[in-house]
Amino acid sequence: QVQLVESGGGLVQAGDSLRLSCAASGPTVRSYRIGWFRQAPGREREFVAVISWSLVNIYYLDSVKGRFTISRDNAKNTVYLQMNSLKPEDTAVYYCAANNKLSFNRKEDYDYWGQGTQVTVSS
Repeated sequence: QVQLVESGGGLVQAGDSLRLSCAASGPTVRSYRIGWFRQAPGREREFVAVISWSLVNIYYLDSVKGRFTISRDNAKNTVYLQMNSLKPEDTAVYYCAANNKLSFNRKEDYDYWGQGTQVTVSS
């Protein structure tokens, strides 16, 4: 069992930055990669980034490469998503999720989800 709690969302202007946090807990949390997804109104939930606890595996959605950075603090069991140069098209509810499968870029690959945090970018 893994519990995930996101925080850090908000309303910003285009070009601004935000840092999202995902606090993970549970006896088996280190067995899971932690990924970030987002879902805009009327759209499918899409993969944004993923990181393993070993830091060996880090992957990004192409449209966020160079702007978003995923990282983690092992001591705090927390994963971060630093989002820079935000665009209105980044507006969505952002979710973190836990995965222990070989595949990692589909929502079906994830077993546990947080409640989500809203990010709104105005133009």
